[in-house]
Amino acid sequence: MLYDLFNFLEQYGLPGSHIWGYVSFRAILALILSLIVSAWFGEKFIKYLKRKQITEVQRDASIDPFGVKKIGVPSMGGVIIITAIIIPVLLLARLNNIYVILMVITTLWLGLLGGLDDYIKIFKKNKEGLSGKYKIVGQVALGLLVGLVMWSSSDAKINENVTIKIENGQEIAVKHRQDAAKSLKTTIPFVKTHNFDYSDLTSIFGKHKAKAGWILFVIVTIFIVTAVSNGANLNDGMDGMCAGNSAIIGTALGIFAYVSSHIQYAAYLNIMYIPGSQELVIFFCAFIGALIGFLWYNAYPAQVFMGDTGSLTIGGIIAVGAILIHKELLLPILCGIFLVESLSVIMQVAYYKKGKRKGIKQRIFKRTPIHDNFRVQTSQLDPDCKYVFTKPDGALHEAKITIRFWIITVILAALTIITLKIR
Repeated sequence: MLYDLFNFLEQYGLPGSHIWGYVSFRAILALILSLIVSAWFGEKFIKYLKRKQITEVQRDASIDPFGVKKIGVPSMGGVIIITAIIIPVLLLARLNNIYVILMVITTLWLGLLGGLDDYIKIFKKNKEGLSGKYKIVGQVALGLLVGLVMWSSSDAKINENVTIKIENGQEIAVKHRQDAAKSLKTTIPFVKTHNFDYSDLTSIFGKHKAKAGWILFVIVTIFIVTAVSNGANLNDGMDGMCAGNSAIIGTALGIFAYVSSHIQYAAYLNIMYIPGSQELVIFFCAFIGALIGFLWYNAYPAQVFMGDTGSLTIGGIIAVGAILIHKELLLPILCGIFLVESLSVIMQVAYYKKGKRKGIKQRIFKRTPIHDNFRVQTSQLDPDCKYVFTKPDGALHEAKITIRFWIITVILAALTIITLKIR
């Protein structure tokens, strides 16, 4: 909105109006504005939630070795995050950019889905919330939309790889093709060319392999959106856990978006150049600022929980953002914490059911998702149940677990970024 306004005013020579054309300037403003919105609006929204008694279901203090009782803590704090993202993006980003449009749709779509889940939990007093099948349908529908838009939109194009050429003693970036084009290529780690083409997996379809490749891409998009949003949802189990991890992941994606949109950096790193993706830097700066501002109230001891309104939205933003910049296959490394959280639950359930069929009560971990495993003392375990892993014997404090998970995510984010050079 402001970009278009000052772009118009620049025609009349308004001093300083040209600066709004710089992505770096608008990105920094987005970061600052999202912090201000989340801090100011957050305080007022928390007070409103308390007045209306819109609170989370009480945590069972008997499980927490430190006897922490979180009674009366407001939920649906994800509204703070969504508001602090949307306002700066609408003000500072180019709203006709296809990538920004898809990110805004993702934010509102999953915010509504998560909000409905929280509404059922809080107002209908149903701890199960929205039925799992409806959540999956909502996530699949979003993945389908994103995949189809990437397939059909003429604005979602790339220059596959750009190289550096020396002319007259100066380095210049040279495009392999003059005009950007539709492509099924995506970035993979530890490979020299960094590119993998989905149509390579559909070569059996002969002349129709490109169409089959796009169908495969849409299916992968659906899977990634569903998996990452559910992973973020599982990670939201301790104060500040999901918000902190997601801010770190968002920083890495913002860096990827910037280098992918800058022809010189894309050429130096030998990655695909994606025209228009620079607007995603503004979105991710708003995303990071919103999460950091939310941490002001969500850090231990939490004054507000994000609820599914926040966690589903955060996961969806990360998944769709990675897909738009063709970095979705880096997510297993970047979102390693989310992946492990999800796998721990899947393994626990499968192992428990296997034992149940044999009449044996068994579990792999003390509790899942995996972060809860470190909050349970061995003395609290069911004596009739067999556990594969019972370490550590003592319980760690929630704040220590959260910070250690943040540190792991920082390491994973750094590793993901340097994969661009390790090949």
